[in-house]
Amino acid sequence: MLCWRDTGHPQGGGSEAYLERIGAHLAASGIRVTLRTAWYPGARRREVVNGVHISRSGGRYSVYIWAGLAMVAARFGLGPLRKARPDVVIDTQNGLPFLARLAFGRRVAVLVHHCHREQWPVAGPVMGRIGWFIESRLSPLLHRRNQYVTVSLPSARDLTALGVRSSQIAVVRNGLDEAPPATLELPRSATPRVVVLSRLVPHKQIEDALEAVAALRPRFPELHLDVVGGGWWQQRLVDHAELLGISEAVTFHGYVDDETKHRVLQRAWVHVLPSRKEGWGLAVIEAGQHAVPTIGYRSSGGLTDSVVDGVTGVLVDDFEELVAELGRLLSDPVLREQLGAKALVRSGEFSWRQSAQAMRAVLDAVHARGYVSGVVQG
Repeated sequence: MLCWRDTGHPQGGGSEAYLERIGAHLAASGIRVTLRTAWYPGARRREVVNGVHISRSGGRYSVYIWAGLAMVAARFGLGPLRKARPDVVIDTQNGLPFLARLAFGRRVAVLVHHCHREQWPVAGPVMGRIGWFIESRLSPLLHRRNQYVTVSLPSARDLTALGVRSSQIAVVRNGLDEAPPATLELPRSATPRVVVLSRLVPHKQIEDALEAVAALRPRFPELHLDVVGGGWWQQRLVDHAELLGISEAVTFHGYVDDETKHRVLQRAWVHVLPSRKEGWGLAVIEAGQHAVPTIGYRSSGGLTDSVVDGVTGVLVDDFEELVAELGRLLSDPVLREQLGAKALVRSGEFSWRQSAQAMRAVLDAVHARGYVSGVVQG
């Protein structure tokens, strides 16, 4: 498995968790699983985590170069991947692919959580154009005979729009870790509380959640926002909250352990995910475990799959509607509880065991030089 980060990385997120959880289940079934990823300060170059052999080298961009060299060297029995001898390779394309196709041909499955058209401008005008060219033109051409895997139907449609054949796109949805039982017994907050569970990077648009809280504070003076997650954009958000005059109404929790995350979710009334682009939205299902409905943007893509609009949450088209719908949920406990109850029921449909079984079916097909398409059930 090739991925630019792992879950221990300071900027690791849902896509990294997806790969590692599935990898752990595959390893438990008797498959030798190796993850090649970037190194970061404090990380070991090699270790085994949940049965997955992790090999780290390189940084944000050099991880691709070092992984490429390691793959080539492994063909000659050399380098850190010499013992891997893969039957199948998962090449995770977080904007850029590892081009494992050049070393392993049809044995490669390309994992794409979502397309990055909206995110590439953050990399700068030159790198943004180069990155989008590689993602939208070069990669589909190079991998035209490879199996694709994605996590939602909207992401599958985005890949089709880039020229990937629908007959080669399998959808393996995210699984879910069970919430610690003790957190499910905590009482809901007595005062309005909104939570955002996300990495703090520009395309997640956490500013919209801050501005929504600022707009609603006159109606709900005790309204509080919990921001769970960290990232290099955090200080910008802290400054933005101060500029809006709501610093005392926002708690930036940063990176927290699993227990703390679920305690915060359990106390919340509503989960807001204002991301510009999502492949799936694992946080939606995590909030659903606590009967907390989600509000997010329809245009994000993946949320149209993870949020059942009007059933487990609400999808909106712009910021004004986000504020209006958030205000409606905060003021209508019956509606909020109805949506939350259905979100809880739906969260029970997902598990990492099922996701791993689905991925195994796809990888078996790749090994047999075949293709799988559509939603694959575990």
